[in-house]
Amino acid sequence: MPVITLPDGSERRFDEPVTVAAVAESIGPGLARAALAGRVDDRLVDTSYVIDHDARLAIVTDRDPEGLEIIRHSTAHLLAQAVKELFPEAQVTIGPVIEDGFYYDFAYARPFTPEDLEAIERRMMELVAKDFPVTRTVLPREEAVTFFRKLGEEYKARILEEIPAGEPISLYRQGDFVDLCRGPHVPSTGRLKAFKLTKLAGAYWRGDSRNEMLQRIYGTAWPDRKSLKAYLHRLEEAAKRDHRRIARQLGLFHLQEEAPGMVFWHDRGWRIYLTVEQYIREKLRARGYQEVHTPAVLDRSLWEKSGHWEKFAENMFTTHSENRDYAIKPMNCPAHVQIFNQGLKSYRDLPLRLAEFGSCHRNEPSGTLHGLMRLRSFVQDDAHIFCTEEQIQGEVSAFIDLLFEVYRDFGFDEVLVRLSTRPPDRVGEDALWDWAEQALEQALNAADLDWELQPGEGAFYGPKIEFSLRDCLERVWQLGTIQLDFSMPERLGARYIAEDGGKRVPVMLHRAILGSMERFVGILLEHYAGALPAWLAPVQAAVLTITERHGPYAREVEQTLSNQGFRVISDLRNEKIGFKIREHTLQRIPYLLIIGDREQETGMVAVRARGGEDLGAMPVAAFAQRLAAEIAGRGVTVLED
Repeated sequence: MPVITLPDGSERRFDEPVTVAAVAESIGPGLARAALAGRVDDRLVDTSYVIDHDARLAIVTDRDPEGLEIIRHSTAHLLAQAVKELFPEAQVTIGPVIEDGFYYDFAYARPFTPEDLEAIERRMMELVAKDFPVTRTVLPREEAVTFFRKLGEEYKARILEEIPAGEPISLYRQGDFVDLCRGPHVPSTGRLKAFKLTKLAGAYWRGDSRNEMLQRIYGTAWPDRKSLKAYLHRLEEAAKRDHRRIARQLGLFHLQEEAPGMVFWHDRGWRIYLTVEQYIREKLRARGYQEVHTPAVLDRSLWEKSGHWEKFAENMFTTHSENRDYAIKPMNCPAHVQIFNQGLKSYRDLPLRLAEFGSCHRNEPSGTLHGLMRLRSFVQDDAHIFCTEEQIQGEVSAFIDLLFEVYRDFGFDEVLVRLSTRPPDRVGEDALWDWAEQALEQALNAADLDWELQPGEGAFYGPKIEFSLRDCLERVWQLGTIQLDFSMPERLGARYIAEDGGKRVPVMLHRAILGSMERFVGILLEHYAGALPAWLAPVQAAVLTITERHGPYAREVEQTLSNQGFRVISDLRNEKIGFKIREHTLQRIPYLLIIGDREQETGMVAVRARGGEDLGAMPVAAFAQRLAAEIAGRGVTVLED
């Protein structure tokens, strides 16, 4: 007679073992129809799962995060079923849930085409209409291997052979299709009604370039058509806002095969980059940071001492000279310890804050490179704080305040905060990790922040706090981080003289606000669709003449504003003013200053704001005052195309 305790604390008693679906039915037919799965004593299970003991139960519906994941996982299986029906010789491999959707990899003789994708999606709809029950069975591992080999599914057999012998294996059947999966899944295919296949790609088996190439089909799935439509609209907007597309339109930067994952900055793009860098530099100077610059190439022995060679050697670019091995630095921290080690430090010298716009290189796989978002050569707004244990909480709190101020200035108000704790593979004693994790948790609580725990996601040398932004399309970008490190300073011989005269190892705080400078510029371009606020715009105003005779006055206006530090250009071409306005509007320039006879005679400019708003005629000095105030106030309203 199992007693089922529901989330509200109420209990339901049954005379015999009962399924999750039956419990949902006993609560109400509406919940029974909505049930996708159950959480029994914190374990996700199918609605067909039989509860034969006293247990806690929560019914999972599409309103729950787990419910959406189950929908997407089940839709991946629906995709595989459709592919097998249309292309029986295709072999299914793996099909996991990813952010906003799923994918499934297939081995098939010829490349799938967009027309195939349309046919597969139609077949998926047909399978939904048939509303096949989804049922679970369990086999011993050896029987499961034999079963899939008989089906000709060699990849599934390979997956199973990696599982320990004797392990029970769960299989899911829907119609004639059977797949290997832990589950849970939706009760029937009819529950999957809002999905879309989005793209085709290549993928190596097990993600290893030494293995055979497979074909990957991506898709997305949602609880209802309304949510799907909203997501597809966001995808369309994201495509319009792709920073690579904007860069081509505005002439900001380019990438090419001769330097994969490395940026060729053009003048206007570099102006944006330098504006961001100078802004961060001023913020750091005001808070007591010393800016340093360290070598790009360091001897292998230093990377071995720091522990990076063991962990990251395959991602380092290396070189050799005069019987010595070197690595181009993938991060700045070991070099900053070398600066700390120059000269004897006292507790009175701490905290010591060393900042560097450090150029880093990482040998990322070519298939992962993506515009400014994933590069091999990039610059970090990196800094390392050397402090005593007593200073940790104060330094972390000050960093958090600075980080939120910076994000607000760039127009980001929603920040997600996560505390990542010790990973399985780590250095240092557990007692030290206990203390470090507690210190970061106390700093977060002192800042009165909502935060999420990420167990096991810390760096190998210490726990960390991660800060992520949510942009105007609801995408989340992980940027800032502060990591507490007791290990590296000790490994690299960092010491200071404590108040009692003894030598101690300083605590090292690794911290960044923007992370990769290049990536942050890419995020800004997409967030603002290239229409950057005036303080960030590479050109803040363009002076446009109606006829050639207005050229001398236009050049005078340009020079006057440029002398005040504004980024201004003039267009003196013998073209119609409407043509000039359209061209510079497409360049997303915040202000167009139009000069005709009246403006020239009165010493004024006719001001047109981005978006077409006519601000009327005003003296040049008045416009300069307006622009200066906007820049000082970091005008950060997100502007639409």
